[in-house]
Amino acid sequence: MENNLKIDSLIKIFIKENNLEDGLDNLEIKDLWNEVMKNGVANYTTDIILNKGTLCIKLKSSVLREELSYGKEKIIKLLNERLKKNLIKKIVLR
Repeated sequence: MENNLKIDSLIKIFIKENNLEDGLDNLEIKDLWNEVMKNGVANYTTDIILNKGTLCIKLKSSVLREELSYGKEKIIKLLNERLKKNLIKKIVLR
């Protein structure tokens, strides 16, 4: 292996070889959810899990869950754009 590999390339190789992508994606999505949804929604969010393209959001409020259900496609588009990846295919609100 060449000694002049860039550090970001080495980190990407390390992440891929150690199957860390899913965990890092989950952390990134949790941070992004709180940033995008602000305190109004984030305060009612109890759990966020991405599994095989499905983002599961657990909420404390049934009213908020109903409200967000109308904008699922918009939320998916917004989050994927901010992630710069097409990770989220579906959102499940619980």
